[in-house]
Amino acid sequence: MQLGVIADDFTGGTDIAGFLVAEGLATIQLNGVPQGAFKTHADAAVVSLKSRSNPHEEAVRQSLAALRWLKAQGCKRFFFKYCSTFDSTARGNIGPVTDALLGELGETFTVICPALPVNGRTVYCGYLFVNGVPLNESGMRHHPITPMLDASLMRLMEAQASGKAGNVSSVIIDQGAVAVRESLAAFQAGKVRYAVLDALNDRHLTILGQVVADMPFVTGGSGLGAGIARAIAAAGGHEHTEATRLGAPPGGGRAVILSGSCSTMTNAQVAAYLKEAPSFSVDLERCVADPSGYADNVAQWVAEQQVSLAPLIYATTDPEGLAVAQRTYGAEKASHSVEVFFSDIASRLAQRGFDHFIVAGGETSGAVVQSLGVTAFHIGPQIAPGVPWVRAVDAPVSLALKSGNFGDERFFFKAQSFF
Repeated sequence: MQLGVIADDFTGGTDIAGFLVAEGLATIQLNGVPQGAFKTHADAAVVSLKSRSNPHEEAVRQSLAALRWLKAQGCKRFFFKYCSTFDSTARGNIGPVTDALLGELGETFTVICPALPVNGRTVYCGYLFVNGVPLNESGMRHHPITPMLDASLMRLMEAQASGKAGNVSSVIIDQGAVAVRESLAAFQAGKVRYAVLDALNDRHLTILGQVVADMPFVTGGSGLGAGIARAIAAAGGHEHTEATRLGAPPGGGRAVILSGSCSTMTNAQVAAYLKEAPSFSVDLERCVADPSGYADNVAQWVAEQQVSLAPLIYATTDPEGLAVAQRTYGAEKASHSVEVFFSDIASRLAQRGFDHFIVAGGETSGAVVQSLGVTAFHIGPQIAPGVPWVRAVDAPVSLALKSGNFGDERFFFKAQSFF
């Protein structure tokens, strides 16, 4: 195994897995840490956790378990994957998990690079930008669980981790791999623990991938993962056609869209879709009062829709609607109730023969995957950058697990063009 990835949520796992396949690495994605060995001939394995927003002690425990399992499979190169918007609270979990993984590996230095230019995420002078505006001025400032109020990756990292951060600027990266290596060596000599890497375009990611591909442990988003995969594939001449075929969704079957994300882009995707397809807005009050009973009623509605486009069930709302829900029920209770509802409805629809699930939102995706009892995926073709179709290894189910702000307004339509 060439690369072992520890992803802090399910959509983050499919995000990087899709890029690894696109760059030539046969990749399998695992839902949680397997019990014992898992037979695979993949070049890369992505262990998807639910560790982005839970207590940081639990996130550390899960991440260490994933690392130990990957080491037991013979992997020697590891990647901690987090969102390209660096989703975390003031206390973590990116910093504590990074420190724990460094300690487990006996390392004292790593890199930080959430950049994904193809989706508008860039790092300049150590500051993270989303579609040209600082992170804290983007839609992420309204995130219900991990509101991002600072764009400085150095400040964010030093606040939640245990060491000093420095920045490798785009000026240095433009000079090439040798200059970047010299900068990293100087940081290590100066006791800097985290090197925040600028990245404004795909060329920067290619250079960075060449530099860090042989480091035992790196952290970042799927853009850096793609750069590393590009370097590995170039050295080994990998072929990915078969891996993509195994993950492609089969034709026929029944499809449904489940949208729990409240991101800016998902709001636009829902608005575009409900103009043309049957759509059902989730009643949060009924979710809180009786999520399982409510799921029975909504599943019946979905099953009755006899149309070519997949029915949409959405709890997606704008920042004002989200604020009202959180004031009324509390942020944690509202979020948990919606997750339980989507979990219940996914299992009910699977029992009714639905086998294609298009899911928007990391927490929603995690709930759906767990309810369907899926343990591993083959990675298929990308619908949009960072969003591939995946097919369950151990169940007749295909899924598109979309991080909230990924894809364009026609994403739900495009996803259905693959089957």
